[in-house]
Amino acid sequence: MEGIKGFFKKKDIEISLQRYGIDALGAMAQGLFCSLLIGTIINTIGTLFHVGFLTATVATVSGIDYTVGGLAMAMSGPAMAVAIAFALKCPPLVMFSMITVGFAANALGGAGGPLSVLFIAIITSEVGKMISKETKVDILVTPLVTIGAGIFLSWLLAPALGKLAMRVGDIIMWATELQPFLMGILVSVVVGIALTLPISSAAICAALGLTGLAGGAAVAGCCAQMVGFAVMSFKENKWGGLVSQGIGTSMLQMPNIVKNPRIWIGPTLASAITGPIATCIFHLKMNGPAIDSGMGTCGLVGQIGVFQGWLADIEAGSKAAITATDWIGLILISFVLPAILAPAINAVCRKLGWVKDGDLTLA
Repeated sequence: MEGIKGFFKKKDIEISLQRYGIDALGAMAQGLFCSLLIGTIINTIGTLFHVGFLTATVATVSGIDYTVGGLAMAMSGPAMAVAIAFALKCPPLVMFSMITVGFAANALGGAGGPLSVLFIAIITSEVGKMISKETKVDILVTPLVTIGAGIFLSWLLAPALGKLAMRVGDIIMWATELQPFLMGILVSVVVGIALTLPISSAAICAALGLTGLAGGAAVAGCCAQMVGFAVMSFKENKWGGLVSQGIGTSMLQMPNIVKNPRIWIGPTLASAITGPIATCIFHLKMNGPAIDSGMGTCGLVGQIGVFQGWLADIEAGSKAAITATDWIGLILISFVLPAILAPAINAVCRKLGWVKDGDLTLA
């Protein structure tokens, strides 16, 4: 046993929630952002503003036409896998081999590709690290073992993981349609908390394929955390804090939450209120990419995703036009209500002595 521990230490293999549940998952979200999400934004800009070079076909592969954004989106599997390998501190030959592994896992995982990539990339990265630099022909052995193991695991596990992710996502979306009030609260609170925690709400939503009403509730929860923290901490952090949290991430408050968890009450209760308002009153749906459901106001990606979903629904004939109610609902849920509710609830916490000046100051 001591020999195994020593080998793992030498190879920097750390089996822990921090390494796999936080570092790897967070990196995976960045990989998704730099491929699928950016590609989606590029396509949306091209379509909205009729930018010719963004809507034109720049490459045709196996009969499939790709725009600039389409090429970025097609690389989501490799981007996620390489990001995970980077987070797990893989040697270069292992990391570069993960390009092929990510493509295979994402392709074979279908709609649940992100979940498949997460599991398979973690396992394969550690296998690659074990074999790395153990032979005199490392340049051959490490890529062969890493790619071989990754493709085998993709063939063995990805279809099942993809179906599992789809099933769980379908159940959540079905339950939200059936019980929009209760599930609106649950989804909004859970995804919003995940956004502020050092894990990835975007990766979770992408892995589960969370769209529709459930996706709308997820957007509400994320916005409640980001805008809520940004506004209620304005006294301490001024404009810089407003921008960094409001369109950046509420994760910046985690050190303060650890010191005083009660500062989390305002944004979390706000998400419990805005979630069912989104599902029951405005019927806010995320019919854009599932990853957008977990982004909130980060770069306004959540709002772009909702808007993109509207356009897709109009094109498909399931929606006649974008109405004033649509816009009012999106603005209220994303910005106005979180900016009012979270500070108001936090003011009550201050009166009770649970929160005091300086508790929300960013380092």
